[in-house]
Amino acid sequence: MPDSPAAPTPYEVLGVDPGVGHDELRRAYRRLLRQTHPDTGGDSVRFVAVQRAWERIGTPEERAAYDRGASAFGGRGGDGGAHPAGASGSASTSATGFGSAYGPGGRGSSASNGRAASSSVRARTYGHPGGQEREQYLNLIREWVGRGVTIDDPYDPALVRSAPREVRAWLAKAIAEESTAGLVSTLGIGYTIWNNVLTGRSSGGVPETIDHVVLGPAGLFAIQSEDWGGAVRLRKDELVGESLHPDAEPLHELSRGAKALGRSLGVRFTALVIVVPDDALTEPLEEVTRGRLAGSVVVRRSLLPQLLRNGAGGAASSFAGADRTSIDRAFELRTRLQSGIRLA
Repeated sequence: MPDSPAAPTPYEVLGVDPGVGHDELRRAYRRLLRQTHPDTGGDSVRFVAVQRAWERIGTPEERAAYDRGASAFGGRGGDGGAHPAGASGSASTSATGFGSAYGPGGRGSSASNGRAASSSVRARTYGHPGGQEREQYLNLIREWVGRGVTIDDPYDPALVRSAPREVRAWLAKAIAEESTAGLVSTLGIGYTIWNNVLTGRSSGGVPETIDHVVLGPAGLFAIQSEDWGGAVRLRKDELVGESLHPDAEPLHELSRGAKALGRSLGVRFTALVIVVPDDALTEPLEEVTRGRLAGSVVVRRSLLPQLLRNGAGGAASSFAGADRTSIDRAFELRTRLQSGIRLA
């Protein structure tokens, strides 16, 4: 599986320009190695990141391979095994080559999930997960490259890695949404998924959305799929991490959107869920235990199906006085949601 587009590149980790000479690159590596070493008061996480960055581009051969778009696992990479569901819930495919790892259908859920989905009835799926984000990425990457310049493959890893991080973040967000939708779509006919749901709110004139609204036996879930390119953790009732802006409030933003949507539909959500890549969270799942957001969770992506089937401890029954009677009347609730939900 290729790197997250949102993750810092080895050059960014080492604090150098991609065009820097090898001697200067080595000096930057050695300087950061001393600064971040735990024995001299440095940060162990950054120390490991510096070492891994050097492993990627520490020799002229490794650096040339990385700049060409080779993956961290050798070769030009390949299909990450994702099978994101579109409006019909069918798995999508894309062109061969490493570019497919970042293109639609190229990254996310495991191949075993794809095989399971092909032999069972899939969940009902509506909307286009990641569609808006991919469109935004394509607009920004073309603007960054320059007007009049032909881009053969906007998902070429070499191009993606060279783009500014704020551009890559849109692609990472799209892939995260597609990966979640692909996983949830394999849960079976007892589940219904609406993707890119308008909340009725807007920010700066831009309509706000909830990435996924999922109805199943364990309740009604409002889900955001995120990939900030680094580790996150729960601090009281909000997520924090080096890759997150200090003013970011992803859980509170999801709460505001879910409340607005819930009021317009006449429903209460069982839980708020933020899904992150497995390596972004130390614990499999973290739950807010106090305050207005009690019952909200952040979960590793691979464990999302389990959460949606069984709930997460108290999370599936404690959020904001969720109306379990309405959840039990799943058919009635599905009809209400289907008639009231508006997709972006």
